[in-house]
Amino acid sequence: MNERKIPWVEIGILVLAALLRFVLLDIKPPHFDEGVNGWFADQMAKNGFYHYDPTNYHGPLHFYAVFAAQTLFGREIWAIRLPIILVSIACVWMTLRFSRFLGAPAARWAALAMALSPAYVFSGRYTILMTCWGILGLWRDGTRQYLFAVVAGVCGMILTKETYVMHAAAFVLAGLTLWGWQYISPSRPAQAIARQVWTRRDLAASVGLAVLAIVFFYSGNFLDFPGLKGLYQTFAAWTHTGVDAAGHDKPIYDITILGHKVINAYWLMLFCRYEWPALLGFATAIVLAFPSDARLRYVAIYGAGALVAYSLVPYKTPWCIISIQWPFLLLFGAAVAWLSRRHLLAAVALAAIVLGASLYQSLRLNFYHFTDEKEPYVYVQTFPEVKTLVRPLLDLAKADPRYYGVSGQILIDSYYPLPWMLGDFPQIGYYSKTSPPESHDVDVVVVEASRADAIRGKLEEPYYRRDFRLRGSQDLCTVFFRQSVFSQWFGDQPLEVKEVSAP
Repeated sequence: MNERKIPWVEIGILVLAALLRFVLLDIKPPHFDEGVNGWFADQMAKNGFYHYDPTNYHGPLHFYAVFAAQTLFGREIWAIRLPIILVSIACVWMTLRFSRFLGAPAARWAALAMALSPAYVFSGRYTILMTCWGILGLWRDGTRQYLFAVVAGVCGMILTKETYVMHAAAFVLAGLTLWGWQYISPSRPAQAIARQVWTRRDLAASVGLAVLAIVFFYSGNFLDFPGLKGLYQTFAAWTHTGVDAAGHDKPIYDITILGHKVINAYWLMLFCRYEWPALLGFATAIVLAFPSDARLRYVAIYGAGALVAYSLVPYKTPWCIISIQWPFLLLFGAAVAWLSRRHLLAAVALAAIVLGASLYQSLRLNFYHFTDEKEPYVYVQTFPEVKTLVRPLLDLAKADPRYYGVSGQILIDSYYPLPWMLGDFPQIGYYSKTSPPESHDVDVVVVEASRADAIRGKLEEPYYRRDFRLRGSQDLCTVFFRQSVFSQWFGDQPLEVKEVSAP
């Protein structure tokens, strides 16, 4: 009787992925978007369901995951990051499952690249991998498990982000492009499509469950059926934002010929700076235009199509790269596996260089330069100085819950992630410049430093004054703490200290 071997290599890759993602998980202050996501989870707790907003540009699934994590573990930054971390590790595991199509060496190299990738460690997630795995499985075997994987993957994409239409189109167009390219440069091997052995009942059952899941989440667990209209309403808002860019365009990376923009190379710039395995995979995709394995060609065409689509859309935020680079990591794995069969030493040396670069970048970015705005991956990131505002409040409230009742006013227009970070303080209100409160007789006031003197003149009691920066895109902020309330925390510190964080 043959005993099944323990896949130590795969276990090691998963352990490495987990370590890079879990160690010091809360070292980075909450991001602007994390604060928004946490605020939505708070609204779910208040309302009993998630109201889908088609202008939010995210499907509801992630908010349910954040709600579950926060409910179980409390208002902790590591808790709202936990769902993303678990999905990121699951993506590494899913990449290992491509061994049945690409071979174990290729899948392991690809999974190791994903485990070390600065992008996937910094902000990894996604269900598109499952869709691709299912497509390749239907191609090779045609069994119902792969049908279920395709349907589940598409369902997950719909529930996650509206850009699923780009990926669905890329999958279809990749198949059509490969079919046409076969007449010009036949694949070797061609990899004929297997006879499909799933039934109509299998299709109906899987699609029915997917539709039920979509209705459940978009309708606020059947309590907000008008939210279903957002399934199509979102594309008007999403298309407008994608074209308009809303300040997230990257024109500096435009490639022009004869004065006309051809394409934007922002994503390739990120490949060159951070993602060397993906860059090598991109080069492999070009080589696959010549006679080569049909399945690898399909992955390459899909990856190129998604890359072009995201390059043409003016709206660009760096975390979108996790939706773009994974096909190129599969191609990287295939390239290293192919080279190792011909020259093992060269393959190991090449992999060591590019994977070593990924590890170096992951370590320096995630543990040292996570708020350094010189790093393109650091985008709309909250600065550690936010502790100047939140630490006195949180420290006193944890020691004495009565402090959760302190009153406050946040008088800056862009204040996330503060509503989530201070979500346990119900008496703190948030105001824009166009609708300020009439009185500032509260315990805490936050305002832009340029308006601080005007606000200070309206405060009738002594206040501690501290300056801090919320994020790089904003002006310096000032926070006033009422001395009679916060003297226990500040002790003998002077009332006014500018541009210095609290200890």
